[in-house]
Amino acid sequence: MTKSDDRALSDLDRRLLAMLREDSRQPVTKLAGDLGLSRANVYARLSRLEELGVIGGYTVRLGESYDRRLIRAQVMIKTQLKHAKTIEESLAAIAELSALHAISGEYDLIAVVEAETVGDLNTLIDRIGEIEGIERTTSSILLATKVLR
Repeated sequence: MTKSDDRALSDLDRRLLAMLREDSRQPVTKLAGDLGLSRANVYARLSRLEELGVIGGYTVRLGESYDRRLIRAQVMIKTQLKHAKTIEESLAAIAELSALHAISGEYDLIAVVEAETVGDLNTLIDRIGEIEGIERTTSSILLATKVLR
């Protein structure tokens, strides 16, 4: 199996990944018990999945009460090609940016950003629009998340 090639993952590997997506801080003893495996087997699977690049890291999921307070938006960004690398670097340096996707079509990028107030969100979107090489932006506020995996 090559790096990031998940076609050869077993059902147990997929179940382990699903459990980690739910809570990546679960103790190995709990993961092992829920999967019906030994701790050593779970450690071995985790190591293998990390080595293969299937698991690229572990992260924090925001608490529900804090998360509900945030106002999120998708910012579609049209760029000048010659500035693409510096634009991506500038956007990556913005702490309020949670994701940046390259896309096809009229726009080149979609940034997912979050702020605590509408005013903060407006200021953030203005900051993005002021980055050299960005021709224009179009923003959509996310009203509700229906499914998140």
